[in-house]
Formats: sequence, structure tokens, C-alpha cells
Amino acid sequence: MMSLEAELVAAREVDVDAIAASIESVGFECTRCGECCTADDEQAHTATVFPDEIRTLQVATDREWSAVARPLPYGLDADGQGETFEWALQVDDCGDCVFYEEADGRGACTVHSERPLICQTYPFSLDIGDGVDAPGAVVEQVGALQVHECEGVGGKITHADARALAETLKRRTIVELREAIAVRDGYESVDDVGTVVHDSEGAKRADGTPIAGHGDNY
Repeated sequence: MMSLEAELVAAREVDVDAIAASIESVGFECTRCGECCTADDEQAHTATVFPDEIRTLQVATDREWSAVARPLPYGLDADGQGETFEWALQVDDCGDCVFYEEADGRGACTVHSERPLICQTYPFSLDIGDGVDAPGAVVEQVGALQVHECEGVGGKITHADARALAETLKRRTIVELREAIAVRDGYESVDDVGTVVHDSEGAKRADGTPIAGHGDNY
């Protein structure tokens, strides 16, 4: 098993042209079906988002932290209590992403230009050792490129768009690994009862408020 540091080195050495070629061979064109932005039969929409991305969305939408992101549900009990790691985009009462809207059967992202890296690169992720995968089953593997479930897979994509997507995918993978390393190195158990989210800056409450004494990067 590769260490996170080794995975980060490998991610920095990823050949963007090779990833772009893989994306072209698979093909992709967004159909605006909304599947990657909405709840499924089992759980609410869950897309990981990092502190800097949350703040970017806060500025773009003039919303409070908790209106942009929620604690990643994994590790929390049925009441949302406990310790978890990182954040997910906030959802509405239906479990869909709060930034998703639909008209005439077609979906749209209301923060498209500021959307997080995971949204920019879906349905693709990179397999770097034991790196973090995007949600959704991997249906195909082409070299380091993982292809997740999406009806747009197999669609037309230009070389320029494939290369731009590959560059963003590499950047996303590097950011994910940096965040994971920071969470691991900065983790301190919190005894307080309630919801605690450990991210790359330390420990926070569900509303994004830092917990005193847990994190020095705020």
C-alpha cells in the first residue's frame, strides 16, 4: 500500500496527455440528466468539498457556511452526531444538491463556474495507488483513468476539452491528497458531544465554526 506522500508524488508526475488520450478513447458529453447532482434511492447526494471551495461558493452565493456544505455523513450516527472527516455539498429537502435546478427535464448547476473540482471532473477520477475515488461505481478502467456511472460516457469530446479535463483531473487528485495528508497530520480527537468535522484546517462544528484549540490554520 502506497503512503499518501508517495501517492502525491505519483499524482504530480501524471502525464496529462496520456490521461487526455484515455478520456478521448472513452468519450464523454454531459447530457444534463442531473444524476450526478441528485439523490438516489438510498441516500442524499454526496460530493466532497474542501474548505477553500466552500469559501469560494460562499462568496459567489452570499450564503452561510452551513447553507453551502454539510458534514460528510460517513461516521455520524442517525442524528448526525459524532466525528467525521471533510464536508459534502449541502442538499435540499429532497436530498439533491442545493445548487441544482431543473427545467423542462434538463438539469443545470447554478454555480457552474465556481463548482468544486469533483463536480468539474465527474464521471472521471484517477487511480493513484489507494487514492480517493469519486462516488459512484467504477464501470471502466483505462490506465490510471477510472470511469464512473454516467449516461454521458461514450459521447463526443474534442481533444482540447479532453486535455482541459485531464489537467483539472490531475489538479483535483493533487488537492485531494494534500487535504488528506493535512487531515491526517492535524487530527486531534475532540471530546465535546455533538458533530465534529475534521478537515485540513482542524476541527469544526457543523456550521463551520472552528473548535478552539483544534487547528492553527484558520
